[in-house]
Amino acid sequence: MQTSSTNLFNKNTAGAASDKVATSAPSNENRDMFTKLLVAQIRNQDPLSPSDPTQFVNQLSQLSQTEALQSLAQTNSTSASLLQSLQVLAMGAQVGSQVSVATGTVRLDGDKVSGSVMLSAGSAATKLVLTGADGAAHEITLPPHGPGALPFTIDPVALGLASGSYTLQAQAADGTAPQVEVTGRLDSVRMSASGGVLLQVANIGEIDPPAITGFNGKAGAAQVAALTPTN
Repeated sequence: MQTSSTNLFNKNTAGAASDKVATSAPSNENRDMFTKLLVAQIRNQDPLSPSDPTQFVNQLSQLSQTEALQSLAQTNSTSASLLQSLQVLAMGAQVGSQVSVATGTVRLDGDKVSGSVMLSAGSAATKLVLTGADGAAHEITLPPHGPGALPFTIDPVALGLASGSYTLQAQAADGTAPQVEVTGRLDSVRMSASGGVLLQVANIGEIDPPAITGFNGKAGAAQVAALTPTN
């Protein structure tokens, strides 16, 4: 996966460089055209009523300002492309890690799914409502909890839930709908057709990077560390 992320970085960097070369040609053409028009304007001015020299200075100043703005826009575009490539590399290094994702949907396939309801205030009775494609709602009643993360586990087998996608919503005792976070494994990172970054997370599907609320480490890493003898 790291090799794939590196290739994406190289392709994006090469693309940014080629875009820079492509946009520099029109800029040079515009400069040459402007110079020719300015010279023609000076040559063809009325000798009895010559143009104010400050007009030519203003025109040259406007050209310089336009070129500076074009250069700035080009630099920003290249920087954005490089930052996006670095984001892909950073996310690619986290593939295999358990992540927490703020989401309103979850995919069930028979395995247990864990997560948390983020309570802004204490709730004496919080409900987790899963609604399937058939429109049937399934409620999970959670124990009383103070402000903070209220953990939950969805056991499809025990609840008799068929495999598939479900909408997910929490209802606190005060009637509010707090944010729900589901924990899943980060399986892959890829670039979308529009140039954005998309993450594939188990139990959820493809998400945008801002949906991730936490990286929880790779499964089994803590177990391996615990089993490793120390001198």
